[in-house]
Amino acid sequence: MSPTNADHPYAARTAENTKNSSNADHRASPHTVDRLAAAVLDDRGIVVRWTVTAQDLTGFNAEEVCGRLIHHLVAHPMELRRATQMPSSGRVRLRHKAGGTVEATFRTAEVEGPAEFLVVAAPAHHVADHVHGAALLRALSSQDRVTIAVHDMDLTIQQTNAPSSPIDAHAVHPGTRLGDVLCSKDAEAIQTMLREVLQTGVPAARVSQRVSWRHRPGGQGALSLSAFRLEDALGRPTGVAALYIDDTERVRTRRHLDLARDVAERVGSSLDVVRTAQDLADVLVPAFGDLAAVDLARSVLDGEEPSKRLGGGDLHLHSAALAPATAVWPARSRRGGIPPFPDHPFLRSFQKGTAFVFSAEDYADVLGDPALTEFHVPAGCHSVLVAPLHARDLTLGAITVWRCGRSAMFDEGDVDLMKQIASRGALAIDNARRYTREHRAAVGLQQRLLPPATTEPPAAQTAGVYRPAAGGAEIRGDWYDAIALPSLRLALVVGDVVGHGMAASATMGRLRAAIQTLADLELEPDELLARIADLVQRLAAEAPSGDGDTVGATCLYAIYDPVTRRCAMASAGHPPPVLVRPDGAIEPVDISPGPPLALSGMPYETTVIDVEPASVLALYTDGLIERGGNGSDDGLRHLTKALAALYRPDGALEETGRALLADLVDPDTRDDATLLLARTRAVPEDDIATWQIPADLAAVSKAREWTTRQLTAWGLDDLRFTTELIVSELVTNAIRYGRPPTELRLIRHGVLVCEVTDSSSTQPRLRRARATDEGGRGLFIVAQLAERWGCRHGQNRKTIWSEQPIERSP
Repeated sequence: MSPTNADHPYAARTAENTKNSSNADHRASPHTVDRLAAAVLDDRGIVVRWTVTAQDLTGFNAEEVCGRLIHHLVAHPMELRRATQMPSSGRVRLRHKAGGTVEATFRTAEVEGPAEFLVVAAPAHHVADHVHGAALLRALSSQDRVTIAVHDMDLTIQQTNAPSSPIDAHAVHPGTRLGDVLCSKDAEAIQTMLREVLQTGVPAARVSQRVSWRHRPGGQGALSLSAFRLEDALGRPTGVAALYIDDTERVRTRRHLDLARDVAERVGSSLDVVRTAQDLADVLVPAFGDLAAVDLARSVLDGEEPSKRLGGGDLHLHSAALAPATAVWPARSRRGGIPPFPDHPFLRSFQKGTAFVFSAEDYADVLGDPALTEFHVPAGCHSVLVAPLHARDLTLGAITVWRCGRSAMFDEGDVDLMKQIASRGALAIDNARRYTREHRAAVGLQQRLLPPATTEPPAAQTAGVYRPAAGGAEIRGDWYDAIALPSLRLALVVGDVVGHGMAASATMGRLRAAIQTLADLELEPDELLARIADLVQRLAAEAPSGDGDTVGATCLYAIYDPVTRRCAMASAGHPPPVLVRPDGAIEPVDISPGPPLALSGMPYETTVIDVEPASVLALYTDGLIERGGNGSDDGLRHLTKALAALYRPDGALEETGRALLADLVDPDTRDDATLLLARTRAVPEDDIATWQIPADLAAVSKAREWTTRQLTAWGLDDLRFTTELIVSELVTNAIRYGRPPTELRLIRHGVLVCEVTDSSSTQPRLRRARATDEGGRGLFIVAQLAERWGCRHGQNRKTIWSEQPIERSP
């Protein structure tokens, strides 16, 4: 017989028996061996020779097997008896001397002619492991992204699957070392890890390593390294096997995704144009390049649209951001404007949104001028990527990224990524530009609606300071005012409008005008706030549907009288003022705040305090005291401490106000901050004269005589005639139509003030008397003789007053 056909019934039946006996398999038997077992059979199936390895496989020695049929060793001998031809290969279950079975894979071959056959067998699972392992090695060896290298104890490469090597196909071969392929720093890092594997026996798995090739300047990549120690039969280390997987694309993709995420998270969080440009430059270094610069049109920095042009010429670009700022930059970092670019075809494409990559030499050729090259090209850089900041059909500027030293050259993948980054960055910068324009317009409107920063009325010296919201927030409509009132009095106002932007500024302007009008009516603080609350309710009713709840304000209104040296004030939901006394004592004024101005129909309460001359009243909005999320009480304590530290009696109030804002207000505050300081004055006692008027018309002539004597004492004889007429008419009306007690008061302080006060609340009315009327000419005469006159009401009294200018001697 000749074993030539594996499809013979002998082989088929043997395979079937193997399948049917699978449930009785004892593959976990300790009798299995790792070496090949061999035996020689004659053509009848009798064992002729039996090897030691066959004994190891079955447990039977040669004396027990030789001369006997092989089917005595087979678990299902009937299959072998029916066989008519020896199969060339197959599987069979062999009995073991110790019991159980061993599944074996065998092959047969003729020996010395057809009379004898050599049978070689091994445990089936060992054969399968060997086949799979060989297939795995063949697959790994054929991978062009995987390098298998066997290093000896000195880490010299002994075997490798090069030239299909991701490290370097031309440089990796037996006898070389990693230092022959990689730059010394990267090679040493990998060798340190391999030595640790050799020493400890602990495998390394998927260690990522950035590398640079020794024979490819500027070429960089990434390797994923796994390594395990090789040992001999006695467990002694003989080397280390390493798998180097080309991880460049994965790392590159991951790096690009991380960079795109960082751009999305970090660029655009600020609405300041320069800050946004700096964020864009910072996010690119060192993740994308070694140096980055952002240049913007001058108009963009001002919040305006850039000019639309194509070609060269002066594009009015200015350096907005550099990263890193500590790098050695060319002259561009020391000048305001960027010199004009030459008219080059690339520039026209650039202005249409196209990005470009140049080597340093090509970029110098494009510039065409050594002076421009020195201005633009940093030393040591080998490639540049220039991308336009193009958004909403506007070219806002450019972003330039440089790579230097051993960094890889820019490629098309980098260009595609830069286009995405530049597009997002341009939108963020354009949003900041638009906000800058709107914010400047709103701040300009707000500041035009505010009064002069300093005033010098007779009652007090005032200084107001205002800081609009920053950090991307719109202005909030805070305001202050100092209104000169008759009889040398002064009204002090601070307010805070609900809402922000242009609407808040417009509301603030309307409220300030209304308060000035009502202040001229000389209303008491509580009554004035009540009327302003009614106005706010009307404004809310006029607001567009759904916006009524956003119309409102808080306000503090105070009136200081330098004659009585008293200050009356009322609050509509506003924080209390702070009083700095001449002796340096500082305290908040104990005031009962009423509801905000959005709530009409609610009463307000007037608080009156005595104020010494040279005292300072500090009125403010909540943006000054609500800092960092702290409550207003804590902020008020900070304000009083800051006032104690910064205020000087001989210092300028405006400087003190600016110092207070700088100390108390965060630079990125999202609320307006307003402060009004008033250093009080007082009219000297010698400039005030008071006379109690009897309830008798005969007192009119006595009032004239008293007035004449007082004016002569003050040296105001030139005002005697007009003042006598004014006093005569006012006193006559008070006696006839008013109620006692009645008082006449003269005040000399830049103007001559004449006041007549009685206890009647009747409002006097100016009218033109007919020729036949016996009366009705008193107030008309007063109006003709005085520069201005008026009437104010207090609690259970009214005062009619007039003012005449005092001509000063040259």
